[in-house]
Amino acid sequence: MAEKQRCPWCETSDKMREYHDTFWGTPLHDDQELYAKLVLDLNQAGLSWNTILNKMDNFYAAFDGFEMAKVANYTEKDRERLLHDAGIIRNRLKVNAAIVNAQAVLDVQQEFGSFDAYLWGFVEGKPIVHGNKSEKDIKASDELSDRVSKDMKKRGFKFVGTTIIYAYFQAIGIINDHLTSCFRYQELVD
Repeated sequence: MAEKQRCPWCETSDKMREYHDTFWGTPLHDDQELYAKLVLDLNQAGLSWNTILNKMDNFYAAFDGFEMAKVANYTEKDRERLLHDAGIIRNRLKVNAAIVNAQAVLDVQQEFGSFDAYLWGFVEGKPIVHGNKSEKDIKASDELSDRVSKDMKKRGFKFVGTTIIYAYFQAIGIINDHLTSCFRYQELVD
């Protein structure tokens, strides 16, 4: 039996293939997981996604399973604990963004009913399918990520530039950027 064809970017490790095959591009609607993925994506900025995958369990443990209400109430002592945790990315701006963003998600939930409703409202609940034939066709940002980034910044979110939001939308399935030759492309379109 022939090996499944995948997007070339995931062929660097077993973890990357597993992430690609089971998560990347799959529509996500759980608020806690949407928040977790936002934190993971902002931590990936400037690093390889493989680095984040290798530290993912540590992130979940360090940030109390990404329970937003807990993270939103982290104290200076919690910040210092995180900055000394070798299992995660020890970057003060990224740690602070995770805490501030938990507070911002709670505010968004109050206004929109859920973080899910807020995010998916930008695309009227339907994923954008690009149908890219080559990796060179995949963008780093677009008008949607520009608009959402601007709106999130206005709402107090941190570390949510347009490139981070575009990658986040790819991860949570708002944007399907699997190549048309990839087996996941058709699975997600169907």
